[in-house]
Amino acid sequence: MDYLVNHIEALIFCSPKPITDKDIVACLKEMFEADVPVEDVNGAIDRLEQKYSGDEFSFGLVKSGGGYQFLTKPAYQTSISILLKQQSKKRLSNSALETLAIIAYKQPVTKTEIEMIRGVNCDYAVQKLLEKELVEIKGKSEAVGRPLLYGTNQKFMDYFGINDIKELPTPKDFVHEENTIGNQEE
Repeated sequence: MDYLVNHIEALIFCSPKPITDKDIVACLKEMFEADVPVEDVNGAIDRLEQKYSGDEFSFGLVKSGGGYQFLTKPAYQTSISILLKQQSKKRLSNSALETLAIIAYKQPVTKTEIEMIRGVNCDYAVQKLLEKELVEIKGKSEAVGRPLLYGTNQKFMDYFGINDIKELPTPKDFVHEENTIGNQEE
């Protein structure tokens, strides 16, 4: 019975939405190539509910939406809301990502060059990237007015998990072979 509890626990844990006992039975049937009675599944679920009801766990097994899922207990709502608020501040908008990509691939680059590529004003996006310390001012251009040059830095590399700017994907990394039928004519 312990093996059954462990498998059910894993299924509930990895399911992106509440998983029903019928779905659990179907998964177990395919895995073990034998019928698993729904009563055994419900008994295992009861054991899991008891296991996670104690104070030693910050989450519990909850029945919702016609199925089961692990949810954080209400006592931890404040710490989770702080984390989510902090993470939302770290996200980049689409315009910031586009601007950052241009800077990464074209660096050192002026704001005017970025705007010519994007076709829109990028003052706000560049300012946000500077605040997040993903880009930095690399110097001044020799062009008229000596505009600032922007480039990426080590924090950019850490954020994207790369060690060198040469590790950025190249356009050929995104080219997909077209599906063809038959022999190719030369």
